[in-house]
Amino acid sequence: MSQDTIDDIAAAVGISARSVFRYFPTKEDIVVGKFDLVADAMLSMLRDRPVAEPVWESLRRCFDLLMPYVDAPGHHEVAEPMQRIVFDTPHLLARYLEKLQRMQDAAVIAVRERAARVGAPFAEDDPAPRAIVAAAFGCLIAAQHSWLAGNGRGSFAAAVDRAMSTVGPRTHER
Repeated sequence: MSQDTIDDIAAAVGISARSVFRYFPTKEDIVVGKFDLVADAMLSMLRDRPVAEPVWESLRRCFDLLMPYVDAPGHHEVAEPMQRIVFDTPHLLARYLEKLQRMQDAAVIAVRERAARVGAPFAEDDPAPRAIVAAAFGCLIAAQHSWLAGNGRGSFAAAVDRAMSTVGPRTHER
């Protein structure tokens, strides 16, 4: 985005360009910044899920927080072109993946805490919590690609369910 574009955005919402950057640290955050709003809610939701629930299911339920931004009436028509822009623009995709990585790192901590709460803590060098979380987030990205390949037809929730059921855990979870 050029500075002129930032000035245009600022003028359209009645604030200065400097204020735009107070709300959005980078130009890319203007497009992908909303993911920060969901990240804290997802982490809280993961921590609040029943400890008896399989971790894979808990991670899937956390992704439900994304569905209103995509599947809700009135959002679907905006979500498809926005996701396409993110996936087709290298700088936006990089920023999006950076945000997802931070979400994954936080989810790994929550999964480790959860295992410790049920008396089955993971060893520090055990790759299982990171592998489970990375697989779930990989399914999220696969679902986004699939949903975009179908031009946003169908529900995004169904695409996430399909991706996660394809990979689902095959071994005992904590």
